[in-house]
Amino acid sequence: MPDTLKITLGQLNQSVGDIAANADTVLAAREQAKGSDLVVFPELHLIGYPPEDLILKPALVERAAAELHKLAEASASDGPAMLVGSAFVLDGALHNGVALLDQGKVAAVRLKHELPNYGTFDEMRLFQPGPLPEPVILRGTMIGVPICEDIWRPEVCRHLADFGAEMFICINGSPYEINKDALRIEGVAKRRAVDTGLPLAYLNRVGGQDELVFDGASFVVNGDGSLAVQLRDWEEQVVQTNWTKTAKGWRCDRGEVPPLATHPEDIYCAMVLALRDYVNRNRFPGVVLGLSGGIDSAVCAAIAVDALGADKVWAVMMPSRFTSTESLDDAAACAKALGVRYSVMPIDGAVDGFDAMLGPAFDGTPRGLAEENLQSRIRGTALMALSNKFGPMLLTTGNKSEMSVGYATIYGDMAGGYNPLKDAYKMTVYALARWRNRHVPRIGLGPAGPVIPDNILTRPPTAELRENQRDSDSLPAYDLLDPILLGLVEHDKSVDQLVREGFDRATVQQVERLLHLSEYKRRQAPPGVKLTARNFGRDRRYPITHDFRSGSTVRQDAN
Repeated sequence: MPDTLKITLGQLNQSVGDIAANADTVLAAREQAKGSDLVVFPELHLIGYPPEDLILKPALVERAAAELHKLAEASASDGPAMLVGSAFVLDGALHNGVALLDQGKVAAVRLKHELPNYGTFDEMRLFQPGPLPEPVILRGTMIGVPICEDIWRPEVCRHLADFGAEMFICINGSPYEINKDALRIEGVAKRRAVDTGLPLAYLNRVGGQDELVFDGASFVVNGDGSLAVQLRDWEEQVVQTNWTKTAKGWRCDRGEVPPLATHPEDIYCAMVLALRDYVNRNRFPGVVLGLSGGIDSAVCAAIAVDALGADKVWAVMMPSRFTSTESLDDAAACAKALGVRYSVMPIDGAVDGFDAMLGPAFDGTPRGLAEENLQSRIRGTALMALSNKFGPMLLTTGNKSEMSVGYATIYGDMAGGYNPLKDAYKMTVYALARWRNRHVPRIGLGPAGPVIPDNILTRPPTAELRENQRDSDSLPAYDLLDPILLGLVEHDKSVDQLVREGFDRATVQQVERLLHLSEYKRRQAPPGVKLTARNFGRDRRYPITHDFRSGSTVRQDAN
């Protein structure tokens, strides 16, 4: 038996449902891995992860089986064996699994045992769990191949070790969340390695898929828990790792360990990669967005330029009589710094037309929120018209603080195809702007230097739908609102808990009420990249209609 192995990790992007294209990436990576004994690909790589209910289509599973057979035949040619994730039907049951392709055939298939059913995952409704797996044998070496969730609990790795596994190769589709890279390494992989004394290679996919984004950041830890190899985050890589069999067992030789993106660069890269793949995979020629002169639209414009390039971003300023000279100047300066196409499209004529049309119905009532929101809805209609006419996808720009409390206009500034800031609180948006003014992201396509004018960062935020309006007229200051929302949304704390932490009861009750009342708006909001453990839609799923309020036992008016 050999006392060295070369194992190549293919940290690749995937296109859900494009099985032929995903198979092509397998063959291309195998060609790069010439000289290796094995090349490994992420979870469900042949189909793309997560496939959601697409996996329930028999035609898709049949096509995946046919492509897997072709890949198995290709393994007869000179080059490494392959570990390829796909779906398998055994005894009429659908499984998430991995196949070892070697010497022209499917040498082994192993099935995922632990099926996650929390947060963004609902694999229990799609797949049947496989039995506790046995190792596969490659070049005389017993290799355990747990799949993603299989290492988040100790049973599968312990079973594989007891069965004679000499190392683990774990394929994953692990979506990005803030601080998740540390959790994967310190909280999971090192524990499994130290618990069994076996080294573990952790391979994750990279790229955006609707509201999820995968950061890659694959790695290898040895049986003593030491980090041997680290792949970069946010980029595709095909990296060979070298393994030596010692008296104590297999050990991965020390390789490159580049630093991963730190906060808030990691969030910014998540937004950039998610938007890039969403726009390109859905075949939009670019994006259009309203550039108001405020912080949110400025950061969205910067993200769009870094994701797609300035030539694919169209920014439109749509002033009304309430738009300040400051906003006009700041929007123009931001557009110039980013190098995007910039148009000014006043909406006063449309506002006057709607006022005339609605005048008889509104007669005798005071001017208020309905009239203010007309401006936002006119802007949304105009931007959608540009999208329909010329093809770019409309970006919306509301942040998580606003989406939490409903400080957004449904069918107005919420209209659009995608929202990069959907899971970013307002204070996070400010941090992202300051970071981007000092740095260019490693995966970005935008210019260096400050791209967001200082005045946007320092002036009080305002929707400018009436004279002298400020966000603080309707909401607590964001540096107070965001910590309350973190408690209510991210940690499911009650009003009483937050009051004990020092927050004003009336303020917390107001925020909780707005949070619940705004659920119907969020259900109609466009998708946006998941950043936190409790993003709206995929993680936090609340009923629209309910009467529970943690701060009161009294039924509250829902108006």
